[in-house]
Amino acid sequence: MELKRESGVLVSITSLSSSYGIGDLGEGAFRFADFLHAAGQNLWQILPLNPTGLEFGNSPYSSSSAFAMNPLLLSPQLLVRKGLLEEKDIETIPESSVLRTNYRAVTEGKGSILARAFKNFMETQLDARGFSRFCDANRHWLDDHTLFSAIRSDMQGLAWRNWPVPLRDRHSGGLEEARRRLYESIGCEKFLQYLCFQQWSELKAYCNDRNITIIGDIPLYVNLESADVWAYPHLFKLDEEKRPLSVSGVPPDFYSETGQLWNNPIFNWARLKEEKYSWWVERVSHNLRLFDCVRIDHFRGLARFWEVPSGATTAADGAWIQGPGEEFLAVMAEHFPSLPFIAEDLGVITEDVIALRNRFGLPGMRVFQFGFGASSSELHLPHRYVENCVAYTGTHDNETLIGWLFNSSGEKQGAGIEVRRGRRRVRQYVTCRAYGKQKLRRAVLHNLMRSGANWVIIPLQDILGLGSEARMNTPGTALGNWEWRMQNGDLNSLVVEELRSMTAQSGRGKR
Repeated sequence: MELKRESGVLVSITSLSSSYGIGDLGEGAFRFADFLHAAGQNLWQILPLNPTGLEFGNSPYSSSSAFAMNPLLLSPQLLVRKGLLEEKDIETIPESSVLRTNYRAVTEGKGSILARAFKNFMETQLDARGFSRFCDANRHWLDDHTLFSAIRSDMQGLAWRNWPVPLRDRHSGGLEEARRRLYESIGCEKFLQYLCFQQWSELKAYCNDRNITIIGDIPLYVNLESADVWAYPHLFKLDEEKRPLSVSGVPPDFYSETGQLWNNPIFNWARLKEEKYSWWVERVSHNLRLFDCVRIDHFRGLARFWEVPSGATTAADGAWIQGPGEEFLAVMAEHFPSLPFIAEDLGVITEDVIALRNRFGLPGMRVFQFGFGASSSELHLPHRYVENCVAYTGTHDNETLIGWLFNSSGEKQGAGIEVRRGRRRVRQYVTCRAYGKQKLRRAVLHNLMRSGANWVIIPLQDILGLGSEARMNTPGTALGNWEWRMQNGDLNSLVVEELRSMTAQSGRGKR
């Protein structure tokens, strides 16, 4: 993928301001696109848009579908404009904390009004033809996802491998009976997916009209509790009872002494190869209809992946296994010649990962924070950035820049001396002689903008100069993640001017 010298912002849709407790595809998202345009930004990177679940910590990387969108992202206001709801219908949605998303409250509040929107659709048949076309065009994933969701809800969240055998093993008679019995629930979920894709298409067109490129995110692995594994169990390493034979993770690293045990089922790459990677071709094709390019999360798993025996309590007992590598990417290149992928090449990166990335000319990632500290690498220092890379101050898994530089919690734990030393090294590197949190933050951002990296993407929290309270995710923790919300008024004229100015000074800016 060819990169031009541009810059942008990393922020989840859920983090944008909204009156309904979570950012959605409505006015807040369109205002954010206006902010990007006014600030001279051409890139907007988002987290996955797939459904999230309370039982999985609301992580967009642990979804019940690799294809579906999250109905919580639907804008009630846009449904009112469409004629599917009345103003009085959306007055009952409870307001939640301005700073944090209460997913349980949002799920309950939005769930009831979305059900009302479907009821109104059934009565009025408003845009029934468009809905029918959507169902036909997306049948390859929509039928399985909606049936899976309806059965799982009917089973009160019971893991699908514990369903009655006719449903677990997808016997034709069992599935047909479920379709008849759960017809209304299936129809509702299909309709909500239709609305999601409709609202998203309008937002994406609005961004593209303003020369804003949307960067999506494809997690390499999928959730065991997903329609994908249920519908295609032969593509994963499962036993006869549909239990994983082994699971995903990473070995001990910067984040954890015992590694990270992700517990996703491992792909049966041999079987995928036999089928010419058709499931993956469908998945990538689907994502490239939604986004202009995509980041492949955990790219290194295509070269070699860390496989952990099922039942292990930590990831330390795993082993490296050869991945599909060059053959897989060659198939992708046949179907998507421009290979609009960003390789998330962070973590334990070996020569085979670098060779695979370079063989197909994929841009990798550079993270400023990783250039400093005990486990630092010079590759992440801006003066070492190559043109074909995407530079970040940090990712959704990192502390905010201010939180990292001025870690007050670390100082309370006796790590204050090391924090101050690290801050001094950063100050010397970016030649910032002035003191103050925001002056050092601005110096770091200027340093990235002026680097050789063709793409620079900065998390919104770092543009706003926020601290640890705004961190998005802490790897290895299950609670309190993915909840940060931007406040109304954060994107004021001073923020626009600061970002626009440093972007223009670096030779980036609008096309």
